[in-house]
Amino acid sequence: MAAVRKRKHNLVIVESPAKVKTIKKFLGSTYEVTASYGHVRDLPKSRMGIEVDNDYEPKYITIRGKGELLADLRKKVKKADRIYLATDPDREGEAISWHLIAALRLDEMKDKEVYRITFNEITKKAVTESLKNARGIDLNLVNAQQTRRILDRVVGYRISPLLWEKVKRGLSAGRVQSAALKMIGDREDEISAFIPQEYWTLDAQLTAEGQTRPFTAHYCGRISSDGKIAKDIPEKEEQVDAIKNEIGDAAFIVSDVKKAERARKSPLPFTTSTLQQEASKALNFSTQKTMRIAQQLYEGVEIKGSGTVALITYLRTDSVRVSEEAQAAAAEYIRENYGEEYLIAQEKNGKSEGKIQDAHEAIRPTDLSILPTAVKDSLARDQYRLYQLIWKRFLASRMSPARFETTQVRITAKDCLFTVSASRKLFDGYQCVYEQEENEEKGDKLPVKLGKDMRLTLLGYDPKQHFTQPAPHYTEASLVKALEEQGIGRPSTYAPTITTILARHYIVKEDKNLYMTEMGEVVNSMMKRAFPSIVDPTFTAQMEGLLDGVAEGTVKWKTVIENFYPDLDEAVKQAEKDLEKVKIADEETDEVCENCGRKMVIKYGPHGKFLACPGFPQCHNTKPYYEKIGVLCPKCGKEIVVKKTKKGRKYYGCMGNPECDFMSWQKPSAKKCPECGSMMLEKGNRLVCENRDCGYVENKPEEN
Repeated sequence: MAAVRKRKHNLVIVESPAKVKTIKKFLGSTYEVTASYGHVRDLPKSRMGIEVDNDYEPKYITIRGKGELLADLRKKVKKADRIYLATDPDREGEAISWHLIAALRLDEMKDKEVYRITFNEITKKAVTESLKNARGIDLNLVNAQQTRRILDRVVGYRISPLLWEKVKRGLSAGRVQSAALKMIGDREDEISAFIPQEYWTLDAQLTAEGQTRPFTAHYCGRISSDGKIAKDIPEKEEQVDAIKNEIGDAAFIVSDVKKAERARKSPLPFTTSTLQQEASKALNFSTQKTMRIAQQLYEGVEIKGSGTVALITYLRTDSVRVSEEAQAAAAEYIRENYGEEYLIAQEKNGKSEGKIQDAHEAIRPTDLSILPTAVKDSLARDQYRLYQLIWKRFLASRMSPARFETTQVRITAKDCLFTVSASRKLFDGYQCVYEQEENEEKGDKLPVKLGKDMRLTLLGYDPKQHFTQPAPHYTEASLVKALEEQGIGRPSTYAPTITTILARHYIVKEDKNLYMTEMGEVVNSMMKRAFPSIVDPTFTAQMEGLLDGVAEGTVKWKTVIENFYPDLDEAVKQAEKDLEKVKIADEETDEVCENCGRKMVIKYGPHGKFLACPGFPQCHNTKPYYEKIGVLCPKCGKEIVVKKTKKGRKYYGCMGNPECDFMSWQKPSAKKCPECGSMMLEKGNRLVCENRDCGYVENKPEEN
């Protein structure tokens, strides 16, 4: 009688419990799937955990609270013949698998087969393929993550205590967060130093012979005797008047009409950075919210009638590569649902700039046939919106360009040149699926038929005064874009970096814009003075390049630490001598403490400024701090102050609230409207009457 062959028991360890249900249904009864719940070992919180005098050796300990979990994992390991470590397919995931081997002593178990597997999407095909291509731990990836962790640890544990001593406890410094904070500070300095420059535009309202419909032509310069165009932007109203006087009664004649066809290429599929940017613009999501919801879509959500389904591929990537299988599926879907003409002529795998995060694919749906509308009832509202954005973007990336016919009309009056531009959509291409409002051509048609040498009639001029604008404040989206462009951080670090500096109250977010707080200014100033290389974006980007070298095996990880730490140590020791203690927001106010009669002072807490009695601890009186703007309430005469809604949006309200209900989203001005006497409100560089029926507008006076 033939011997019965024992079936081997397989244990698959993932890091997130949310993946367990999704993966379980792809594997047979001989597979058990369990989760490590993230990292199981880390550097200790109570000390730096890096033995500087012992070749910078890190000392890892079991994370508090993970003892029971590890004991349970050891029991499961004992029953298994093969152990597959299936943590995320990046450096962090590789390090978690490496720590699991150490914590579970898997390298000591000679009777066990231990493998590392990775998959870019949680689908049956991807998971089963990963089991066929199981491998060992990639120590280069582990060392790249370990180097980043150690660098961030030594920066944080050497500089943060200095901030506690010189400023206040609870502050922190970090390699990437300090560089990001400096970028925000530099932008605010640029905005503060900006001096608006006046300029004017001149439009001519014209009609064509035999046509009654008027149209607008824009003045753009002068034509010299040799036919060259010299651009001319009037800086003062007098220059505009001079142009009009020069033209006088001269005829407006169409001198040239050019038609051309142009294509607008379809967008590339999402990377982590572009997903965060587009979700911010289109859905008003923070970077943290985008990543949280994307993680849910990647790990799997419960779909009615289908069980747990992973809807998108791995979400931390800077690659725009798309697998051949996904390209073929997209091509088939486009042919069947839109037609051959909508299929991109040559499939593209756009080249990513810089280093690709561990050769991932772009972020895309795991299965294009799972339409957003089909799963809408199974998803939370924000899950649906983000999935729809990813689905549409990927499909659009595989579609043909949109084509436009453009018309450029030149109109001359003497030697003055006016232009009219228009475009007409010939073929919608990818835009039938996906449009980015700020980037798309509107497809405006020319309002009238214009031909060369046609004489036009001038109906009048429309001169407008403008002022140049400073660079805008950073938003989360534009900061992520800038971090990526400068090579600071990696896909996994963008959201945590912004979340950290918001949590530390170094910056605040108002109407999407990021503003530096007083605390942020002090920390940024101190970091720039004492640790210029740490906050230098170029240095931080170069460090990312070294980490990539470690991941590729071309740079030794301890060499990176050896070259970095001595300079940091010297800078910290020098800063301890040079930096003076900074007193944050402790100025006296005119507000009197009702309990003891002392003048209250401004202090800084976790949520910003507040008023406190200087008699603490004998007197514990505190009050909210409101920033006064020097304008009195038009209803009751009390001070108007800056306030915030429960969600953090800034507005202007009366100190007499709740008795007085005055509020305004725009900043009130002390100036009254000269036409109707109502309050004027600040809107950009203009003052606008709050009385809409009045409509009076004037330019803000320049500040001295």
